[in-house]
Amino acid sequence: MNSQATMTAAVWHGRKDIRLEQVPLPGAPQPGWVQIRVHWCGICGSDLHEYLAGPVFIPVDAPHPLTGIRGQCILGHEFCGEIVATGDGVEGYAPGDKVAADACQHCGQCRFCKTGQYNLCEQLAFTGLMNNGAFAEFVNVPAELLYRLPEGFPLEAGALIEPLAVGMHAVKKAGSLLGETVVVVGAGTIGLCTIMCAKAAGAGQVIALEMSAARKAKALEVGATRVIDPSECDAIAEIKALTGGYGADTSFECIGHKATAKLALDVIRKAGRCVMVGIFEEPSEFNFFEIVATEKQVIGSLAYAGEFPDVIALIADGRMDVTPLITGRIGLDNILEQGFEELANHKDRNVKIIVSPSALAG
Repeated sequence: MNSQATMTAAVWHGRKDIRLEQVPLPGAPQPGWVQIRVHWCGICGSDLHEYLAGPVFIPVDAPHPLTGIRGQCILGHEFCGEIVATGDGVEGYAPGDKVAADACQHCGQCRFCKTGQYNLCEQLAFTGLMNNGAFAEFVNVPAELLYRLPEGFPLEAGALIEPLAVGMHAVKKAGSLLGETVVVVGAGTIGLCTIMCAKAAGAGQVIALEMSAARKAKALEVGATRVIDPSECDAIAEIKALTGGYGADTSFECIGHKATAKLALDVIRKAGRCVMVGIFEEPSEFNFFEIVATEKQVIGSLAYAGEFPDVIALIADGRMDVTPLITGRIGLDNILEQGFEELANHKDRNVKIIVSPSALAG
């Protein structure tokens, strides 16, 4: 490609300052990397956090130790596309392959990388936050992060693999859910994905706690057994009434707020499990004796570590339908008004807005 050629990209400069800019095309991929023409990329909650309250993850005080990125960054990490070039040493992939990419760029050398917990890498760098991402026509990523999409796989669904993998990782962290009563606190994108994954894992009943009317409907549409609105009743009492007075076996906190974190702990039985998935922006006070006295387990869940194949298989064979999660399809030129501003001002009526950097959006 001509080194002087440019492409349009959504570049983060600061809080409420994302700009559509002409940036140089990525160079030829370095050894072990590939270049992908992006088909669809979803706007993630973390992207919205960066827009409204950033910097949250984007490094601004010093260059990131793995990528060297500091300050300005092309956003976007929930994406799929087609390989257009491969760097030296890349095996098993070739131009023309349709792929999705894990966003966890990692060093491969630390203890966590060597034990398969690369999401906990000492130098973890998320594509689109600590390295340039996929709100652009092309993006370069390490080939080790790729997953091939089966023939006939719906490309729109490729932009939902990443958030579903977050839900799948959380479900796996909880252990067996077979026949259990599960509570998912929050029915935003990650909450809905977690509901879908809990159902796929064999949960007996999945109860969603949600106040938004639109999201209540979505929770039921994707498989929740019932929805409880904490603003309309005593949610803890309702759940105990449904579980013989004990409480749920497992809960998933998918909001990231001190009040909902406490709620997620309160709705489970003694010795139950609470998986924390939400992104918390502020600390909270908590009496840890509540955990000691009940032997409840609190489990952290960050991103994913190898769950992409599970999600791809579930979508490919029809066990997971991502269509209800997609509430908007836009071109890159509309990403500010119809993407970030739409989500900021009308979050309740949206789940996932996906963006096409090319003419694919029509």
